[in-house]
Amino acid sequence: MNPRVLILYASIGGGHKSAAHALAETFALRGVSDVVVKDIFEFGGRVLERAVVSAYKVTSEKAPLLYKMYYESGDVSDPRWAEIKNLVRGQAQRPMFVLTLDRFVKKLKPNIIIGTHFMPIEILYPLKRKGEIIAPLYEVITDFMVSSDWLQSGVDAYFVATDFTRAAMIARKVDPALIHVTGIPVKPEFAIEKHRDQARARIGLTSEFVITVLGGGIPSTRVRHVIQELLKTDLRGTLVVVAGRNQDLEREVADLENGATLRLLKLGFVDFMDDLVTASDVVITKAGGLTVSEILARGTPMLVIDPIPGQEEWNADFVAGSGAGIQLRMLETAPIATAALLREPERLEMMRACAKRVGRPRAAFEIVDTILKNFEK
Repeated sequence: MNPRVLILYASIGGGHKSAAHALAETFALRGVSDVVVKDIFEFGGRVLERAVVSAYKVTSEKAPLLYKMYYESGDVSDPRWAEIKNLVRGQAQRPMFVLTLDRFVKKLKPNIIIGTHFMPIEILYPLKRKGEIIAPLYEVITDFMVSSDWLQSGVDAYFVATDFTRAAMIARKVDPALIHVTGIPVKPEFAIEKHRDQARARIGLTSEFVITVLGGGIPSTRVRHVIQELLKTDLRGTLVVVAGRNQDLEREVADLENGATLRLLKLGFVDFMDDLVTASDVVITKAGGLTVSEILARGTPMLVIDPIPGQEEWNADFVAGSGAGIQLRMLETAPIATAALLREPERLEMMRACAKRVGRPRAAFEIVDTILKNFEK
């Protein structure tokens, strides 16, 4: 029997959506064609989405200390209070989703439900408790550490990034049998081995060094400063700046030109990020769970800058603690740190080896295979 799979995410940051689509692509590769991927906010209305997403962006980017206070105050250490808090929150959110989401799920009748954010699971749990949903509920945690928000009643299995994540959940009284250490799901293409020279050839980079700055989520003026300082160094190679969909950053760097020894390549949104990461000697980036997972999957060292308080700080700690990169508290020190790192090839190679050791390029396959195995029982 070919199962019908529903994958739900919340468009708060891009990582939850990326993980959902990575799983959908992997199900397809396993021959499962009946897969539906939905943003939970499709059922709550775009006004709600704009309010929640805007609040997240404003507090995390413009008022990080306020966001840190909010995030940490909601991270309840007592498992009993965590369960009560999440149940209450789920019940409070249901009125905004109950008509459209409940109707959709009952009509679709999925055999498997997966959430790459905790909101869908806590909103749907009352339906499962009443027997109106019989499909198993799976939760895919998209950061390297876990807050109490992710710990939900009625979850049939959790899929987590590392043994460290698992240990933290067990300490919070989660049943160890429910926790599977798979890594965070990245696109299936990351499971295909790629070589740096070949990746460079495909995207036209033949430099001695390739430094990539992923600047989409960082204030544009600060990214400009990093670029300017790197261009003043005597590093020989190419400095690639990826603005993503950040048009402010594209405008901010539009007038910058090549340095004396460092070519500047300015890019907007790219569809060859995998090749670019593979081609790079080092990536300068924020610490989103999916971004970090993709870079680790290719074994590329990174400099982690400006982590959002809470989950991104934990992600950055994992990168630094595993030896796969360096965490910098001050973005302005990135040029000096980058130059020092590239002048120490042995250290860079050690970081590359650490990144490969902890990277999980087959995470999506492990998750999908486990879920399908459970379905076939």
